[in-house]
Amino acid sequence: MSETIRRLQYFALQVPDKPGEGARLLQGLRDENVNLLAITGFPTGKKAQVDLVPEDATALKTAAKRLKLKLGPAKTCFVIQGDDRVGALTDAFTRLAEAKINLVASQAVTAGMGRYGAIFWVKPRDATKTAKLLAAT
Repeated sequence: MSETIRRLQYFALQVPDKPGEGARLLQGLRDENVNLLAITGFPTGKKAQVDLVPEDATALKTAAKRLKLKLGPAKTCFVIQGDDRVGALTDAFTRLAEAKINLVASQAVTAGMGRYGAIFWVKPRDATKTAKLLAAT
């Protein structure tokens, strides 16, 4: 069961919470050749927060300047990719629980062809401990 856990940077930005904003954002980043490993979005009041996890943080920052996007500071998240199976996240999340590391948030999805992916966040003070505990690259 092959599994990869990576410690990555993500950048949050606020966009209007209205139809088409996500498409506009993704089109701009595509046109700037920015590859995203993950994207999440959720409403916050009258706006929406979008978290972007780029393959290349420098490329995202450069594109954001050209697109006049106001990225927040780099923060840490973890991305897991692996062979899908019953309880795929159980071992990693159990190790975090045993180490008294609380998950701030997590999302997971099957990717088809027997694969899954997940993203999760811990408090900044727990990021280094999490990376070591899970042998994240």
